[in-house]
Amino acid sequence: MIRPTTPDDTTALIAIADAIGFQPNELEELSEMLADYFSDDSDSDHFWITDDDNGPVGVAYCEPERMTNRTWNLLLIAIRPDRQGQGRGARLLHYVEQTLTARGERMLLVETSGLPGFERTRAFYAKCGYEEEARIRDFYAAGDDKVVFRKVLNAD
Repeated sequence: MIRPTTPDDTTALIAIADAIGFQPNELEELSEMLADYFSDDSDSDHFWITDDDNGPVGVAYCEPERMTNRTWNLLLIAIRPDRQGQGRGARLLHYVEQTLTARGERMLLVETSGLPGFERTRAFYAKCGYEEEARIRDFYAAGDDKVVFRKVLNAD
């Protein structure tokens, strides 16, 4: 079941991020992002979605790109390692796309690393209909490029 994320999901979502290899500083940032989202100061434009199978097994986070016309960025999509390879990531991404399309949003961007260890991730986005749009050399660290993919949702 794919549903909006609730505050009760926080611990499980951080555990998913930890299981897929987030570093301690990234886990701390994720915890702060979730806390901000559920606070009264939350920006209603961005959203978190959870894949729930008797408890959270996946998560996606999406927010609008500032100073653009209906362009969004998928900043996080993750599936618990023991549930990967079952089509869950594709279904979760498709749900995000449907949500944005229904809102009349124009484009969705996704970013990932250019390192060899992320080849599977880049292949996933290509399989889901995303095109590689840009590569920023040495973005994350020396030798670690940022690869940007894009998909047009509403062409107007």
